[in-house]
Parts: sequence; structure tokens; C-alpha cells
Amino acid sequence: MATPAPLVPATTTDEGEITVSPTELRELRDELQRFMMEYRFGLQEVETKIGILRDEFLLTHDYNPIEHVSSRVKSPDSLVEKVQRKGIDGDFESIRRNITDIAGIRVTCSFTADVYRLFDLLTAQDDVRVIQVKDYIAEPKPNGYKSLHAILEVPVFLSTGRIEVPVEVQFRTIAMDFWASLEHKIYYKYATRVPDELLESLKDAADTAAELDARMERLHSEIRAGSARQIRGGSPAGPASSAVTVREITAQLTVEGDAVDAATPRGEDPEVRAV
Repeated sequence: MATPAPLVPATTTDEGEITVSPTELRELRDELQRFMMEYRFGLQEVETKIGILRDEFLLTHDYNPIEHVSSRVKSPDSLVEKVQRKGIDGDFESIRRNITDIAGIRVTCSFTADVYRLFDLLTAQDDVRVIQVKDYIAEPKPNGYKSLHAILEVPVFLSTGRIEVPVEVQFRTIAMDFWASLEHKIYYKYATRVPDELLESLKDAADTAAELDARMERLHSEIRAGSARQIRGGSPAGPASSAVTVREITAQLTVEGDAVDAATPRGEDPEVRAV
């Protein structure tokens, strides 16, 4: 079996130009399409799981914890840029091993409790494997960014057999998503060199968004508690019990990672980026 051409050629001419024959270019195109197809299918698997949870909540609980879902597969240009920036070998196997956010989904929820509840329900499914969790809600970034990031591995069944595909899933509230969108636009406008006064204002805005999240969730809990008393029913578990689950999963991943590190040398930890 012929070795597939690398996504990023390793050799250039003396003038710095990359030369590729028409045959090599067609082979690279076909291999890239097959490679990206795996991630597109993995994305569809996770989207289906999230859609089922949303519909089941609406039917059973008369409540939709999901406000919006967006997804994307990295463009070839974006993938090549990241390969070069990270110094990763240009072959597809190295890319598959070192880049875990090629496919990404963002789930925007109404409240923080919904974030943890959906994370718990999704990761409890027996064909979903948790690779990595970064809880920026419990521990926000210094600039105020908050979100729950997870790298999940799901099975995709092709004509050639079963493959495991990593998909990055980000969970955040409406307020967190609004702040992150504004922050991204500001960083893009200033080419990441944002003035200090704007950075301070962004941090203040993040604190205000967090306070709004907390106030709205308290109101929501009071309304649901009042309705529950009227119908002598109960309300779903709150964020505290779900947050414990996330911490336990993160701790377990850390222990497993340390065990692997002690047994086998590994490269750089997979990066988790915004979708």
C-alpha cells in the first residue's frame, strides 16, 4: 500500500517554492477528503446525540436546556496553519494523533446547571469516551473566559470498519457565549495586541456576565421550585451534583494520563481551542 502524501510537504526548492506533480496533487486531494470525512461523520454522530437529548427533554420534561448548537470542521487552510504553528509532522497520522479539535461543536445553554447536566448525560453514554476535560467555568481563565471544554471520542462505522473520532464539545451559557464572541472580535480587530484598558473592561464585563448568570439561575430555580410545589413534584438535580461529576472525571483523566506518561513517552498535550 502506497504511503499517502503529507498534508504539508516537507521539502521545498532552493527558492522556497513547493513543487507538486499533478498526480501527487490529486492523491493529496483524495487523501485529504477521506481524512476530513472521518471528522465530518464524527461531528454528525455527536450532533445526533445532542439532538436526541434536546427532543427528549422537550417531550418528557417540557423544558429545553439547549438554546443553540453550532458546529464546524476545520478548513484545510486552518488545519495547515495549525500544523505549521505547532510544528507537527505533515503526515495525516501525526495530525490525527496531535490535533483533537478538527471537529468541534458549541452547545449554548440557558443556565450553568444545564451545562453540567448535558455534559453528564452525553458522557454517560457507553459509546462516548472522555479524552480531556477543561472546566473554565469552575476555574475561569485570567481574562474572564468561561466555558466547559471536552474532547470526546465517538465511534464511526465505515465500509472499512469502525474508527474512533475525537470531537471537541464546548458547553457555555448565553452570557458566556456573548462575552466570548465579543472578546474574539476585539482580539481579531487588534490582531491580539489589545490595549490594557480594553482588557480590563473585558474582565469587568466577564464578571458582570457571571453575576447575570447567577441571578437568572436563581430566578429560574425559584420559579421551578414554586411550580414543583404546586404539582407536588421535584426539580432536576442542580449544578452542584453535576459539577462534582465533572471534577471526578477530570481527576480520573489526570490519573490515567500520569500512568500513561510514566509508561510511554508522549508528545504535547492536545490543545483545546475555541470553536
